[in-house]
Amino acid sequence: MKGLVCLLLLLETFVCVVQHQVDGGLNENEISQQLRAESEHQRTDRHRYRAENEHQRITEQKVNIRELTATVTEQKTINRELTANIRALETRLREEMNKKNDEMSNLTLSQVEELRKENRDREIAFSASLMQSSSGHIGPFTSDFTLNYRNVFTNIGNAYNPVTGVFTAPLKGAYMFRVSVFSHGPTPSAASIYKNGERLVMAYAHQPQRELNSSNGVVLILEVGDVVYVRLWANTRIYDNQYNHSTFSGFLLFPLREQELCRM
Repeated sequence: MKGLVCLLLLLETFVCVVQHQVDGGLNENEISQQLRAESEHQRTDRHRYRAENEHQRITEQKVNIRELTATVTEQKTINRELTANIRALETRLREEMNKKNDEMSNLTLSQVEELRKENRDREIAFSASLMQSSSGHIGPFTSDFTLNYRNVFTNIGNAYNPVTGVFTAPLKGAYMFRVSVFSHGPTPSAASIYKNGERLVMAYAHQPQRELNSSNGVVLILEVGDVVYVRLWANTRIYDNQYNHSTFSGFLLFPLREQELCRM
């Protein structure tokens, strides 16, 4: 009898324990709600992560935009400074040109006339042939003979004298002279350019018969008053006619200052 009572008590205790466990546990709805809550929490975490990434990306873009804006602003400043410098340079050039024009416009009439005279003094050139209207030979002579070129084509500056056949330098400078001779064989034809009595270059031609001709030239440094002329050699002759075969010419290449002559 006592054993049966003990068994009933034990069974009752077991039932109570099971009931307590059933009563204290989670039912199916509560489990589903808990799962949904956890899923929602995970979604919230993902949204927060995405939002944080998007915020960081936007922040970086803003930084890049600010840097680009600063660069553009700096470049605009440089361009403005460059434009200002160019305008200042243009203004200065215009001022200098206006100043030069003013200086030129302020020249007195005497200064203008002096400049014109200086330019006229540098215009020196002549060219002439032997015969003025007739034709024929000159020479031969037993000694050298100074030729007189009477048919003047050009005599700018009047430095050549057609009466004497002598060119007199009116200006210190470098001059170019040229002589040509024409004749008929068998007598030779020879003429030399002289400077102040010094023989320099010669044009010479010789053959047994028919026409003969030759020419030569020289550049000379002349002082004011130096003379240049042509002399026919002894025992030779020279011919000219209306076709002006035999000529003597010269002109100023450029004037020279004293220091330029020292360097030479």
